[in-house]
Amino acid sequence: MLNLGQAWTAISDVAWTVAVLVIGVAILEAILWLVFVKWRKSALSLPIMLLTPAIIGLLVLYVYPLLWELNVSFTKMGIRNFVDPGFLGLTSDPQIFVGLDNYRDVFTKPVLKQTGFYQLFAQTVIWTVVNVTLHVVLGVALALMMNRRLRGRTVYRALLILPWAIPAFASLQIWRTEFNFQYGAVNQLLGVVGIAPVQWLSDPIWNFAAMILTNVWLGVPFMMVITLGGLQSISQDYYEAAELDGASTAQSFRAITVPLLKPVLVPAILLGTFLTFNNILVPFFINQNELETSDILVTALYRAAFQFSRYGFAAAFAFVIFAILMIFTVFYVRKTNALKGAYE
Repeated sequence: MLNLGQAWTAISDVAWTVAVLVIGVAILEAILWLVFVKWRKSALSLPIMLLTPAIIGLLVLYVYPLLWELNVSFTKMGIRNFVDPGFLGLTSDPQIFVGLDNYRDVFTKPVLKQTGFYQLFAQTVIWTVVNVTLHVVLGVALALMMNRRLRGRTVYRALLILPWAIPAFASLQIWRTEFNFQYGAVNQLLGVVGIAPVQWLSDPIWNFAAMILTNVWLGVPFMMVITLGGLQSISQDYYEAAELDGASTAQSFRAITVPLLKPVLVPAILLGTFLTFNNILVPFFINQNELETSDILVTALYRAAFQFSRYGFAAAFAFVIFAILMIFTVFYVRKTNALKGAYE
């Protein structure tokens, strides 16, 4: 464990790094102002000065860590080889370069104690598809209800958004308690209707179901709010014209609501897929007993890096997950025309 002196040294190093970055950005901004405003009087001076800090931030916070992690992925860096990886492990002492071995091990060796990549990938796909489907179906259904003129509609909306407003950490702590076999409210409610208690936290199937139930409770309000905003942007003139033509409610929904909601729902589904695929909080808290049948790719990545201390392997595993998401994104955008507007 770090003592007080080591902690203070670490904090001082971080503070000095931040101070150097801030001063460097300020100096760079001053130079850009002199070059583009005072001397050249360029019309692009304002965009350049506004974009420069953002570009530096992206380079420091995203590009550099990715490059560093790519460098580590070609090494056998771990708790027994916790050294400066150098350049691909070739310049470290001792040399820890392993080439593509980590990437091969991701697909050929267990990621966890017993579970390999393919089982984890299947569990992640099931987790993502079931959650996103329920988010969309329930979110759209609730949005359609809340878009009508109801007495107390504002109160209903506030109550439905409440799960999204509560911090996820607090919500998950409460949910994990409610799934307790003896004292949890979920089993007590099941007992009221004559159903035997369920081992939510220790049974593999029920633990996975508990994760999905919790994530649906957390995710539906987000999809409902997005859909409700899209519904309120649709002019009522379309529905009045359809009603004059004799269209039923179902026909109006298919011919008007769905096409005009597509530009809203398609990016929302893509974002929801990313958030669900990379959701580490729900599996981490609900899977209290660390059942490997309830792990998904990102929780397996966390365990490989911080529980098993396989840093080189975890870095390669992270890039495999990144590649999966990139392939899915390109395919999804091309098939759904997610970047097109409503009337294109």
